Amino acid sequence: MIFTPAELNGSFIIVPEPFSDERGWFARTYCKSEFTKIGHEAEWVQMNHSFTRQKGTIRGMHYQLRPHSEIKLVRCIAGAAYDVIIDLRKDSATFLHHFGVELSAANKKMIYIPQGFAHGFQTLSDDCELVYSHSQFYTPGSEAGLSYKDPKVNINWPLPVTSISAKDNMLSTIDSNFKGF
Repeated sequence: MIFTPAELNGSFIIVPEPFSDERGWFARTYCKSEFTKIGHEAEWVQMNHSFTRQKGTIRGMHYQLRPHSEIKLVRCIAGAAYDVIIDLRKDSATFLHHFGVELSAANKKMIYIPQGFAHGFQTLSDDCELVYSHSQFYTPGSEAGLSYKDPKVNINWPLPVTSISAKDNMLSTIDSNFKGF
């Protein structure tokens, strides 16, 4: 696997190195010893799989509050998505900055998201599927989020929004009281 630091401190773009032959290909998507080299020591305790029907759909920007904040590893296994993270760590040099990357079944890229980040994505194709590994269990009372159209963050989504859940559409923007993690 090739680990490339992303623009936000502690985040990485990870590209598997597939072994190919006449049958197809095989690649590792996780190796504890390789992830330890980037400082990852948490256990993956939950894996989720999302399927999104319509191109242009936005899911996010989600995170969990302390003490349930989580590390995520996200990859696309069908179609393509524009994946975005926002640094919510108040002591970080990249506080309230965002970073986006295209994840697709074709490019096999993954994104490693440290604790203290909001995460979301927009589908770039119909029938898009993402798989997520989480270092914390989903805790309903700790879920939180930010508006995908927050002017302080100013994410330039690649497509017009075709669909968003009512819950995600009601997420608030960052205000002067926002303290971060």
